[in-house]
Amino acid sequence: MDNNQTPNPKMNPNKKAQGSKFGKRIIFGVVSVLILLLIAMGLLGYHYVQTSLKPLDATSKKVVEVHIPMGASNKKIASILQDKGVVKSGTVFNYYVQSHNYSDFRAGYYELKPSMTLSQIAKNLQKGGASVSEKNQYGKVLVREGDGISQIADMVAARTKYSRQDFLNLMKDEVFVKEVATEYPTLLKSAMAAKNVRYRLEGYLAPATYDVGKKDSLKSLVKQMVSQTNQVLKPYFAKIKKEDMSIQELMTLASLTENEGGSGSARRQIAGVFLNRLDVDMPIESDISVLYALNTHKKVVTNKDLKTKSPYNLYLHTGYGPGPFSSPSLDSIKAVLNPLDRSKNYLYFVANTKTGKIYFSSTYDQHLKYVKKLEKVNS
Repeated sequence: MDNNQTPNPKMNPNKKAQGSKFGKRIIFGVVSVLILLLIAMGLLGYHYVQTSLKPLDATSKKVVEVHIPMGASNKKIASILQDKGVVKSGTVFNYYVQSHNYSDFRAGYYELKPSMTLSQIAKNLQKGGASVSEKNQYGKVLVREGDGISQIADMVAARTKYSRQDFLNLMKDEVFVKEVATEYPTLLKSAMAAKNVRYRLEGYLAPATYDVGKKDSLKSLVKQMVSQTNQVLKPYFAKIKKEDMSIQELMTLASLTENEGGSGSARRQIAGVFLNRLDVDMPIESDISVLYALNTHKKVVTNKDLKTKSPYNLYLHTGYGPGPFSSPSLDSIKAVLNPLDRSKNYLYFVANTKTGKIYFSSTYDQHLKYVKKLEKVNS
């Protein structure tokens, strides 16, 4: 051994402490990043779930045919709905139906819309679908609740030998319309007297499924629809007269109530809001009326749209306007005849698009508070 060799010195205590601190900093930094990532993922997940609980597209008029096979589990059904573009997330839909105890979904062919709430979709699936695809339903014309003549024309073109234009031309045929009015004078008297209407039979083509044979005329199909409306309304003719309301006015409010959404008592409250506005000569101010005036469907109604010059624009004009905007359901007709909470003087309403709950106000200030509150919730 070389006596002149210097032995290795011991590690400097200061350097050892510095290394330990550096290591702790690295660990702390990694843990912090992981926590931030978890928080971010949690927020994104929460946002995704909340948006998935809402309709995929609340303003969409698109109808999607969905086939639910026999014996399909809820998880399988949820996956099909997502694949077909009816819901945003099959996983969230599956969770929703389980947490709300929806069960007994039935097989069949369904016509669903991206604008439907998860609750509406689930309830449809409980009712059961058609046994055959729409593609094989030639000759069966379906008028849905809330469909207008434009949508009915599309259905006629899809399921019969007649074109969309054939149907629209018949709706403009004054000789034919007068012929129908002669057959149903009580039902159509006020419609025939109305001014500036686009289609006199708008609102009077009852929601139902109609069989159309190869030899059946388009006129006979339309008469079936009007006959069905007459049959539905006949028990209410005396009450309509007692309410000092024309049938044209009733069907106008019912069509607005139908398309504004809501169900049960909320639908009756919405009808009450429209009636309260009419009582104080206040415009109804429904976006439904503006879209009808524009003769189009769009997601957002702009300030420019609200100024559209048309007798159907119930932002610009007070009163009922020329007439109905679509074919209402019996529930909406009954809502107008039996409105709820008129004495509370509600003049405004706004909906929580996530839950479907509707908030009613008697003052504009209260309405603005609800709007501001729901802007955060619905975003």
